[in-house]
Amino acid sequence: MTEILRIQKEDINVGKLIAETRSPADGAQLVFVGCVRDDGMEALEIEAFVPVAEKDLQKIASECREQFGVNAVHIIHRYGYLALGETIVVIIVCSAHRGEGYDASRYAIERLKELVPIWKQEIVNGEKGKWVEMH
Repeated sequence: MTEILRIQKEDINVGKLIAETRSPADGAQLVFVGCVRDDGMEALEIEAFVPVAEKDLQKIASECREQFGVNAVHIIHRYGYLALGETIVVIIVCSAHRGEGYDASRYAIERLKELVPIWKQEIVNGEKGKWVEMH
């Protein structure tokens, strides 16, 4: 199966993504869903340098396969205006066993925050704040 690694504006259908990425070789399918939480803001504006970001997602998936021996890593990250509760990122790690899947999932989200050119701007009372790197 080809890994799904993309940056997109559209919402993510998590259930469909889980079904599409499941393989008979997988004994575990770890799903991480990151959402816009209520930190006193009403929304986030997220921007990404898409061509570089998608290459970085490929690098992260490759690192996870090499370091943790997982079968596949699928990462979809959104950009644009996202209201409270909306999905920002979904990471699905497919592996033979849960242990390496958990390890690869944590590695993938931490590496994404460290490497991928994505920025957020908090919106409070209709006012946009300063741009900051995702972390």
